[in-house]
Amino acid sequence: MWEHDIDPLALQLGPLSIHWYGLMYLIGFGAAWWLGVRRARQAGSGWTEEQVSDLVFWGAVGVILGGRMGYVLFYNFDYFLQDPLWLFAVWEGGMSFHGGLLGVMAVVALFAYRHGKGFFEISDFVAPLVPIGLGAGRLGNFIGGEVWGRVTDVPWAVIFPRAGDGLPRHPSQLYEMVLEGLVLFALLWWYSAKPRPRMAVSGLFLLGYGGFRSLVELVREPDGHLGFVAFDWLTMGQLLSLPMVLLGALLILLAYRRPGGVGQSSAD
Repeated sequence: MWEHDIDPLALQLGPLSIHWYGLMYLIGFGAAWWLGVRRARQAGSGWTEEQVSDLVFWGAVGVILGGRMGYVLFYNFDYFLQDPLWLFAVWEGGMSFHGGLLGVMAVVALFAYRHGKGFFEISDFVAPLVPIGLGAGRLGNFIGGEVWGRVTDVPWAVIFPRAGDGLPRHPSQLYEMVLEGLVLFALLWWYSAKPRPRMAVSGLFLLGYGGFRSLVELVREPDGHLGFVAFDWLTMGQLLSLPMVLLGALLILLAYRRPGGVGQSSAD
């Protein structure tokens, strides 16, 4: 058992505070750009390095705007109704993966329209680039001592001072880092290394993330102001992940039932 005592500040320069969580975002976007450029350089990829750079930049905008809106609307809607301007108080923190996903989907749709590419052509390209950033974000959560797990007596339990009760808890942030980050990346990178039917890689991302997130939610502490949203066990994270699992399974099914349609380029 270990008491969490990591300083969430990576660097303090006068009035400027740089948090580890913010640096993890930079790592995630940087990894997405590097992996995307590597894929674009392959013969017949259909992508240029400039397109990858534009997509990652606007994807970052979608993540930040969508993530903030999702956090406010999905997890703090009552507070939003009392103070709508709180939506723009980004300096107070608060991000939602599911909101960020919707923001990225909007960016992908716009990018597809402007560059004459299909929506799933882009989403299949993007999906394997995302998990490293997800894993880095969860590591940032752990360093910041936030979104902790439920009380447990496992040997690797951690006491998070911000929880306010001094009880040992699951380091659920690290579980998510491994599953949603490392495992999901390895799965998608391996799967997309060979041509796959259009939509299949996107479907696997949705299915994989939704499944892993729902699994970890079983040991992650529900948001205090929400608690369980149904049946005394269903959390908001699981509720928002369920459509991802269903849509992911549907996309994979449709991808393999379509005649032809193989269009995913190699990632190796």
